[in-house]
Amino acid sequence: MKIHFQLNGKDIDADCEPQETLAELLRNRLNLNGTKVSCEVQVCGACTVLVDGLPVSACTHLAYEVRDRDVLTIEGLESADGVLHPIQQAFIDEFAFQCGYCTPGMIMSAKALLDENPSPAREEIIHHMDGNICRCTGYLPIVKAIESAAQRTKEAKA
Repeated sequence: MKIHFQLNGKDIDADCEPQETLAELLRNRLNLNGTKVSCEVQVCGACTVLVDGLPVSACTHLAYEVRDRDVLTIEGLESADGVLHPIQQAFIDEFAFQCGYCTPGMIMSAKALLDENPSPAREEIIHHMDGNICRCTGYLPIVKAIESAAQRTKEAKA
């Protein structure tokens, strides 16, 4: 089937099979490999992308469900001039990753949180990020990176 949607700010027309997931479309047809696939059952969060600003698990979200919608992936966060999004930069500065496999999903989930609540309390961050699993960092640097990104964003707007 043919679908049309916005992907990282660009109009996309794509063919997909009825059973094809959004992760498969992004990775296999559109060559956007930042979206990782790990559990394939909507548990780990590695495949998180934003659809109309809300986090979804691309490994179980069917591709045709994004028709006429707005999809944002990790590749869409960097500005046109190569400047990283404040959340991406905070993850680097706070050493919030080790192997990096979960990082795109973590960053996309964090973006959804900060878009909804620019000044979350630590407990709100922990609760929101509960659907993203990391086997390397121990989570403290991730929480610190999200707190740092919130502060940077607040300062940039002031």
